[in-house]
Amino acid sequence: MSQSLIDQIDARRDSLISLTQDLIRIPTLNPPGRNYREICDYLAERLRNSGFAVELVRAEGAIADSDAHPRWNIIARREGTRPGDCVHFNSHHDVVEVGHGWTRDPFGGELDGDRIYGRGACDMKGGLATSIIAAEAFIGAHPDFAGAIEISATADEESGGFGGVAYLAEKGYFDPTRVQHVIIPEPLHKDRICLGHRGVWWAEIETHGRIAHGSMPFLGDSAVRHMGAVLSEMEETLFPLLATKRTAMPVIPEGAKQSTLNINSIHGGEPEQAADYTGMPAPCVPDRCRIVIDRRFLIEENIDEVKAEVTAMLDRIKAERPNFHYEIRDLFEVQPSMTDKDAPVVRTVADAIRQVLNTQAGYVVSPGTYDQKHIDRIGRLKNCIAYGPGVLDLAHQPDEWIGVQDMIDSAKVMGLTLAELLLPR
Repeated sequence: MSQSLIDQIDARRDSLISLTQDLIRIPTLNPPGRNYREICDYLAERLRNSGFAVELVRAEGAIADSDAHPRWNIIARREGTRPGDCVHFNSHHDVVEVGHGWTRDPFGGELDGDRIYGRGACDMKGGLATSIIAAEAFIGAHPDFAGAIEISATADEESGGFGGVAYLAEKGYFDPTRVQHVIIPEPLHKDRICLGHRGVWWAEIETHGRIAHGSMPFLGDSAVRHMGAVLSEMEETLFPLLATKRTAMPVIPEGAKQSTLNINSIHGGEPEQAADYTGMPAPCVPDRCRIVIDRRFLIEENIDEVKAEVTAMLDRIKAERPNFHYEIRDLFEVQPSMTDKDAPVVRTVADAIRQVLNTQAGYVVSPGTYDQKHIDRIGRLKNCIAYGPGVLDLAHQPDEWIGVQDMIDSAKVMGLTLAELLLPR
């Protein structure tokens, strides 16, 4: 290990803490997409002071981009002194809603012992801060490096990444001729490398009925009852079928090694009224009922077969149930992604983990998707992993936190990875 690099990282402990706190204190809530420009401006000043050339990119025309809530991204690049590979650290800057159950200020960035608390501390502003400190320390210890280092902070990962990495990939920022290695500092634990993720298919199923007076339901046709038949058939046939599908992917946790389906939402009948409405609902038979399904599938499965299982279930119901009519609409889909364990970035990070933590790296696959999907499918860049500090189970939870020592250790892994990829042998 480069002792000067390790010393540089240890010396930046206080800077790492304050940077993480500052990032947490900017409430980049998604939805709707608040303070995206503010956090990009903050990072731009920080990274320019560290010698990076900075570009701010708005994802104009992307999903959710609007003048009220523009989707801002930042890409910072530090060129080396001679040609070589580019190593890119990509983090998302958006965070999910706060939710209930907090005992600390969710945007306070409170330091208590070794832990920094706040929404986004773990997922993933701590990882973003760690990558910045690692890059700054590496440049301080080895200014005569080859190639380039890039750091990006991107929008909307929590809602699909279409205003962030997907947009940038479409614009060529992750072209393999421009960037050769990508590390996404998602909180997968400091001793594990995440090779990829399962696939996802979101769809809306709607059942149709006929409206009538609620006192005479026999004159109508309840779409909610028809949806009840769909839910019953799912319980009896579809969920047991999915439980039989297992993967060789090292997915965590154990329950995600099988195919899964979640019913995200259900609504039937008249629209819900505003919270301050004090009247009663009208007595009507519901003529529409909708559910949104979230189907996570394995690399061994084909997306067409995944969809066919659901449509076959609906067609069975239609054949047996009078007046059953349905529509199914795709919302979005993502193919599974898994980087080969022999890929250069995987081998390099694994060796750095061994040096820093004196242990062999674990290899995992995420149960849900993250921005690797866009780097892989749109950018066509396969040499990409997720590696970063933090405990995955804390993501989106109340009293979310990140450990300072975990960030220091991960920064050393990232710094040694830069040394291996960008310094002459």
